[in-house]
Amino acid sequence: MADLTFDFTGRTVVVTGAARGVGRAVGEHFHNAGATVYLVDSDAAAVRAAEDETGATGLVADVSDTAQVTGVMDRVVAAAGRIDVLVNNAGILRDGVLWKLSDDDYEAVMAVHAGGTFRFTRAAVPHLRRQGGGRIINVTSYTGLRGNPGQSNYAMAKAGIIGFTKTAAKELARFGITVNAISPNARTRMTASIPADTLARLTAEIPMGRFADPAEIAGAVAFLASEEASYITGVVLPVDGGISL
Repeated sequence: MADLTFDFTGRTVVVTGAARGVGRAVGEHFHNAGATVYLVDSDAAAVRAAEDETGATGLVADVSDTAQVTGVMDRVVAAAGRIDVLVNNAGILRDGVLWKLSDDDYEAVMAVHAGGTFRFTRAAVPHLRRQGGGRIINVTSYTGLRGNPGQSNYAMAKAGIIGFTKTAAKELARFGITVNAISPNARTRMTASIPADTLARLTAEIPMGRFADPAEIAGAVAFLASEEASYITGVVLPVDGGISL
């Protein structure tokens, strides 16, 4: 592992969608940097495995359920006394061309991506305001800007997260709370399911010629959560090897 640039000792970090992939890498990065980390995921078995393997604390919750989201935030603050960083990473896919998408396909994706980001942010704000500040980092996608066939629901949700990020940044800046987003292009379980020929074509479109390791995405999140990024808010940071150029 490379030397850690930022020290998060004494900070409390909540990461959603944290049982696998980017979310898990982000949680592990913060844990190794000294933070008290809570990994939130709806997959109980996977989040318990992540807890055992990373040393962070796993919490099972559905990010689309307001009561469960509020319960997580209350539990974190009761145990740790504070929350300093929220990373809204939870997401699912229900792909299909527009005319074949069901209401359930649409609603499920919107509820987890956009709804989860909204609910967790709303639940965190009172605690962050009381403390005098904090960091919120949302995970979006270049699909939300340029679209992708078969992912109209996903693109709509990710575009919504960009608008939400900018609005929340304007509303919360006066409280010392920054709100930013990252747009990653990482090697995850989702990319592993892509047929080899399609994956090769997608990889060829990336100027850097490869997908990121999830740990590389975690480093960008840590920067936006750091003191060094205290004057950055409302941005969407591409961490995508240049594919969005």
